[in-house]
Amino acid sequence: MSDDRAQRLLSRRQQDITALLRETGRLAVEDLAARFSVTPQTIRRDLNDLAEARLVTRVHGGAIIASGVENLAYDARKQVAQAAKRRIGEAAAALIPDNSSLFLNLGTTTEEVARAIAGRAGLMVVTNNMNVALELHRNDSLQVIVAGGTLRPSDGGIVGRLAADAFRQFKADFAIIGTSAIDRDGTLLDYDLREVQVSRAIIENARRVVLVTDSSKFTRRAPVRIARLEEIDILVTDRLPTPELAALCRNADVEVIETGPLDTEG
Repeated sequence: MSDDRAQRLLSRRQQDITALLRETGRLAVEDLAARFSVTPQTIRRDLNDLAEARLVTRVHGGAIIASGVENLAYDARKQVAQAAKRRIGEAAAALIPDNSSLFLNLGTTTEEVARAIAGRAGLMVVTNNMNVALELHRNDSLQVIVAGGTLRPSDGGIVGRLAADAFRQFKADFAIIGTSAIDRDGTLLDYDLREVQVSRAIIENARRVVLVTDSSKFTRRAPVRIARLEEIDILVTDRLPTPELAALCRNADVEVIETGPLDTEG
């Protein structure tokens, strides 16, 4: 069903919910119930209908807007799965020994990794994420190298060929990368071709690649291919939502670290 046809079949409340989500990125069931003076159960049914129509993606306690061609705004992305991203960041940071080198790319989850390593010693961090650089620069025992290139004002990301070339000057012990979406066949996807150019350079020049992603990314769509699952060494996530994805990881020889606890949609 096309998005236009699905939109026509929605109730007025469901249309209003969709419009609100486009503005804010994420909304909670309880907030929507209060706003529309209905029960949380009614809102859950609305969100499930919208998810079935592929207009929203259900997450713990609410929903985020679904898009196959355009990412959420940065501030909205920061609100999605905050607690899960924090746990993921801490678990990924625990994999990195002191006195090693690593790449950190764009994403709100990689920024959580940066927060978790901010007090560490002896690390050399190469990044195209200005938010990561600002998080780490106060620690004199860390060496932070920022890739040059085009600054994306929406989120502080540095993208494009110049940034990709900067990463090719290094061979890092670890790459910690995020992704905007993961397809059912395990393909990592993003929205910005310039960002993908950088991510490819990062993957190709790291000894071990760690993917950090919360489980909402398994239900999202994006148009640009980053990598195959076989190119990832370790996946750190809150949970794998299906047995099929767990099987894909086993077949690709990807180590999976699930931080839990399991979240249920509210």
